[in-house]
Amino acid sequence: MAEKLHFELVSPEKLLKSADVDMVVVPGTEGDFGVLPKHAPLVSTLRTGIIEVHNDSEAEKLLVVGGFAEVNSEGLIILAEIVRPLADVDRETYLSELKDLEETVLHAKDNDSKARAEKARDGIASIIEVLDREVA
Repeated sequence: MAEKLHFELVSPEKLLKSADVDMVVVPGTEGDFGVLPKHAPLVSTLRTGIIEVHNDSEAEKLLVVGGFAEVNSEGLIILAEIVRPLADVDRETYLSELKDLEETVLHAKDNDSKARAEKARDGIASIIEVLDREVA
C-alpha cells in the first residue's frame, strides 16, 4: 500500500475534512503547490482558488477563500476562511452579489463604507475569476 498524506481542512466553524489522501494541490499566494507524503515543512498563506484533494485516482475540488496552509511531520493542515465544494458553487449567485456591491460602492456615503464595499467587491470578483478559469 502506498504511503498517504494526512490532510485536515478546518473552517472557523468546524473540522470539514480529515482524511489520508495521495496528494493535495494548494493555491498559495506565491502559486499553486502540491503536497505529497513526506513533504518538507512549509507555511503559506492562501489566495482565492481551488484546492484539489487527490485520492485513489479521483480529485475532489474545493473553492477556498483566504487562510493558511501548514505542512509538518503530521501532514497538511489548511485553515480556511471560506470553503465550498466546487460542485455546490453557483457562479450566477456571485455575479448577482458583485452587481449589488458595485452599486454599493457607487452610492457609498463615506470613505469607510466605500472602502468596505470595494474590498467585498474585489473578493467576489476574485471568486468569479477563479470560477471562470476552472470552467475554461
